[in-house]
Parts: sequence; C-alpha cells; structure tokens
Amino acid sequence: MDTQPTLVLGATGTTGRRVARQLQDAGDTVRAASRGGQTPFDWADPATWEPAVTGTAGMYLMAPDGVAVEPSFVRLAVDRGVRRIVLLSSMSIEAMGDARLLAAERTVREAGVDWTILRAGWFHQNFDEGFFQPAVLAGELALPLGEVRQVFVDAEDIAAAAVAALTGDGRAGRTYELTGPRALSFTQALEIIGQAAGRPVRFRGADADYLAQQIALGAPEEQTRQEIKAFAALRALGDAQPTDAVRRVTGREPRDLATFAAEAAARGAWRG
Repeated sequence: MDTQPTLVLGATGTTGRRVARQLQDAGDTVRAASRGGQTPFDWADPATWEPAVTGTAGMYLMAPDGVAVEPSFVRLAVDRGVRRIVLLSSMSIEAMGDARLLAAERTVREAGVDWTILRAGWFHQNFDEGFFQPAVLAGELALPLGEVRQVFVDAEDIAAAAVAALTGDGRAGRTYELTGPRALSFTQALEIIGQAAGRPVRFRGADADYLAQQIALGAPEEQTRQEIKAFAALRALGDAQPTDAVRRVTGREPRDLATFAAEAAARGAWRG
C-alpha cells in the first residue's frame, strides 16, 4: 500500500465523497479536497492548488459542470509528484460537442503519467440527490430526449471503478464507458422511480416542454436553445447500449436502477 495520500477532488460531491470513503475503507490515505473542506480546493483560486497536490501520489480528477479542468493545474500536480490520474468524464461528449470535457480528456492523456478516463452515463443519484430530485417531488420532468433509451449508472459503481484504477494495475491508458445493466427511456426510468417513491412522475420529452420548463425556472432562452441542440445530437445517436465496463474494472456487476430506487425510497429520499 502506498503511504502517500490520494487526492480526491470534489470530495463532498456525488462521486467524490464515495471515492474518498471507498479508498479509506480499503485502508488508503485520502486527502479530501473541496471548497470549504479540510483541504481547501477551488478551481477559481489557484492559491489552493499547490497545497492540495503536494505530496500526493494519485488523484481523482473532476470539475463541476461548466468548470474547466485547467491544464496548468494538471501540470502542477504532475510536477509535485502525482503519478496516476483518474478523470471523471461523460459519455457521448463528441456528439454533444462538450468542448470542456473533450479538453479535459486531452489534458489527462498528455500529462505524461498513468491515466484512466471514466466516461459515465446518467447517475442514478441524479434522481435522489441531484438536479432531478425537485422534478421527482413535483411529479414531472422535462428533458428533450423523447423515448430514446439512455444508460444509467450508480455513483457507487463509478467510485468503485475509480478506486480500482487508482489502486490497482492494468487500467492505465484506458477509457471506460460505465453504465448500469440495462438501457431505459426516461419514461421507463421515471416509472421505476415513481413506483419506489410511491408517487407518479410524468416525463415530458419534447423540445417545447423543456424550453417552457427552463424559461419558467428563469434560465436564459438562448442558453436553453443551445442545450436543446446538444440534446438533439444525443437523441440522434439512438438507443444507448449498456456496457460491461463496471464488471471488467471492478469485478462486480453494476447496480440496477430498480435496486437503487428501492434503497433510496427506504431512506426517505422522496418524502415530503
């Protein structure tokens, strides 16, 4: 076991806190970094970068939606001793024109150290602790994807893959697309969530539905129309296909959405 700590960015977030916990459960030393955390880290404050990375050997690298992974930070991390980087990315970023994540992947590949990229599908946890939770509670979700099937993945499985890549051998220089065991339309996914939560949740999958929803929420119309274009490109790919990457990386089968939903409901995720 490496006595140097592993730096986990976003350590209070959906995947980061799970990565930190699973590393600690495995007996590894963790440097958990976040804004306002025990190890302060802020992408907007370069003064926090060096104290976070100095003395670490591995890094779980992620940035919040809309925030770029700065190449200068990655260079600093490597200069200060990081020799293994696991990047959280997303599936279908070429089709959606996600320049932010495409650049992040390129930065990691060119860093000169061992790297692994985890491209994740839609998180299960979007429904109970993420940006879909208010819609579940309100009984209606609008997203311009129609009935095209998407792949969903549990954050615990993402974290397990990250831990395996950070602590084991044989995964360097590879990109993995992480999914759950089946592809579902959002209508089907919300039926599963609604049954577990004990409340009906309607899906509205047309562009106009999403535009109306976002404008009602105060989002800029031009930004929303750009998002609709990106979703249209994703929709044009057709039904997504589940992969066996979680099993190949972690040695275990991925958790299904129905299992997640039952456990989340038992915790009271959708009460109120």
